[in-house]
Amino acid sequence: MSADTKVAIVTGASSGIGKASAVALAKAGWAVVLFARRADALKATRAQCPKPEQILLVIGDITREEDIKRLFESTLQRFGRLDVLFNNAGSFNKAAPLDEIPLVSFQSVIDTNLTGTFLCTKEAMRIFKSQKPQGGRIINNGSIAAYMPRLHTAAYAAAKGGVLGLTRATALDGRAFNITCTQVDIGNALTEMAAANQGGGGALQADGSVKPEGTFDVKHVADTIVHIAGLPLDVTVLTFTILATQMPFVGRG
Repeated sequence: MSADTKVAIVTGASSGIGKASAVALAKAGWAVVLFARRADALKATRAQCPKPEQILLVIGDITREEDIKRLFESTLQRFGRLDVLFNNAGSFNKAAPLDEIPLVSFQSVIDTNLTGTFLCTKEAMRIFKSQKPQGGRIINNGSIAAYMPRLHTAAYAAAKGGVLGLTRATALDGRAFNITCTQVDIGNALTEMAAANQGGGGALQADGSVKPEGTFDVKHVADTIVHIAGLPLDVTVLTFTILATQMPFVGRG
């Protein structure tokens, strides 16, 4: 690996936005650490990358602190530094009225989307502060649900709203150490999750109706991640919204 090669960690790299972004980063010349629970799916992601020797697979659970520590330790052992963390891993529970959501379901969504992001951010910041040259970039997969939730998605909206607060706090705490943070808010990129949300004739609307919504190719999200990852550290993109033009968001509800 060239001394100029930059290193990125992508969580949730086994499918969807994480997989597309990891492959796009690898094609742009990055060394990429792929993290998820499914070994076979991670191997499939690696198979799409042009230089397998610059790809590291780490199997683990985003909600387990010991797995996250192992992820970052493995990254340093293999590549010696870290330049970008893409906090992408997430989950979405079945839509239900707020008063019908089981506590275990609510906590699972919070643990995966928010606590997992915190655990990775914590480890990344430790590395960014200690390495030379100092600094690094964190990109969080947010959601337009952080601003405008869908009906019956209280857990997911709460988690992504928390990620937005964490993004801002990370940018502030990291400023003195050349650490920057971005939240990318995505609406209806065509992934397995989006396809499931569109099942049964469309997506649930604020008035209770079900309507089909526009989607867009996930490659445009991946291209966005590559662009933000490649910016110099004296440039911060605090939030970035990318969504399907025909998706209700502005004024929805």
